[in-house]
Amino acid sequence: MKKSIVIFEAEGGSDKWINGHRKDTLPIVEAIKNHGWHAEVVFFRDEWKDFIIDYASTNFDAYISRINPGTLPEGEASYFEALDQFIDAGLFPMSSPTAMLNFGAKNVLAKLADTPLVPGDTFAYYDVATFKDCFPHSLTLGERVLKQNRGSAGEGIWRVSLDAPYTFSPHDKVPLDASVKCTEAVDNHVEYHKLGDFMEFCTQYIEGDNGMLVDMRFLPRIVEGEIRILMVGNNPMFVVKKKPVEDESSFSATLFSGAKYTYHQPSEFQELIGLFHENLPLVSVKLGGLPTPLIWTADFMLDNDPLGRDKYILGEINCSCVGFTSHLNHGIQEAIAAEAICRIKKHYGLLADDSIADELADPIL
Repeated sequence: MKKSIVIFEAEGGSDKWINGHRKDTLPIVEAIKNHGWHAEVVFFRDEWKDFIIDYASTNFDAYISRINPGTLPEGEASYFEALDQFIDAGLFPMSSPTAMLNFGAKNVLAKLADTPLVPGDTFAYYDVATFKDCFPHSLTLGERVLKQNRGSAGEGIWRVSLDAPYTFSPHDKVPLDASVKCTEAVDNHVEYHKLGDFMEFCTQYIEGDNGMLVDMRFLPRIVEGEIRILMVGNNPMFVVKKKPVEDESSFSATLFSGAKYTYHQPSEFQELIGLFHENLPLVSVKLGGLPTPLIWTADFMLDNDPLGRDKYILGEINCSCVGFTSHLNHGIQEAIAAEAICRIKKHYGLLADDSIADELADPIL
C-alpha cells in the first residue's frame, strides 16, 4: 500500500478560488497529510485520461472525486467511463460512478417509496410515453413536484398545480387542455401553461443519458424550511436548515432563490438523525447494496402523520461533489480524511471490522 490518495478536480468554474481549486479541496489534502499520508490534486481532462490513469495507478491507492460531472465539457458519461478505468487500474473509488448514480440520482426517491422515508405515491418516469400516460392521473392526487435528474440549484424542479378547481374520480386524468401553474425552484418564477404543452416541454428532461423525471407530492410545510444532513460515511457532521423566502409561490430552498441558511448540531435534530440512521441499512439495500458515499447530503422536508405529528420526508440525496466550505473551521476535513483512510485500510484488509470510531472525529458543529 502506498498510503497515497489523489483528488480529482475540474479546471475553471464558479466554484473555484483564486488558487484555481475549490475552497474545500486543499484542506482535505492537508488533513490527509496530517495522518502521515500523501495526497495531491490532479485536474481531469478527457484528453489527458490515458496519462492520468497511468500516473494515478502508479502513485496512489485511491481517488476522491471532487468534480460535478455535469460541468465537464465532455459530459457525465465520459467522466464516468474514465472513473471506471481508474477502478480497473486498481484505485479504490470514493465514489464510484455506480455509487454516484445509485445514491445521487433523483430516482432514489422512487426506489425508497413506501419506506419510512418516502411516501408511496412517488414515481419515476424513464420514458416519454409513460410520463405522458401517468402524470395526468398523478396530478389528480393534488399538487405535485417534478424533478429532473440533471441540473442543480433547483433547475428543472417544478411545482405543478391546477389553475382552476376540478373534481376527479379515482381513475380520472387531468385534461391536457387544463391550465396549470408551474413554479421552478431555481428562482421561484411562475409560468402558466396548458398541461399538454408543459408535459411536452418536460420531455427534454427524460431524453438523453440518464434522463428521467421524478414525480412526488408537494409538501406545503416546505415553507418552514428544508433540513439537510451532511454526512461523512455513516456519520452526521452537521445539519443545515434552509428556509425559503416568504412569498406565496416560493418553495425553493436554494441560496440562489434567496433562501436563508442556519447551521445546527446534529443533537438539535435527534428525531430526524435517529430516523435516518435507523433506516441507513434499508437505504443501502434499496440503492444497490453499496456502502454510503464518502461525503454526501440528505435533504428532508416536514409533513404530518395521521395524528398530526411531525413527519420527515426525504426530498433528495446529493453525493457527486458536495461542498462544505462553511464548516472548514470546524474540522470537517479531518473527519473526511479519517474516513477515507479507514476505507482504504479496510479495502486492503488492514482493519478488522467496519468500525472507524477510533479514527473518525466526533460529529461537529
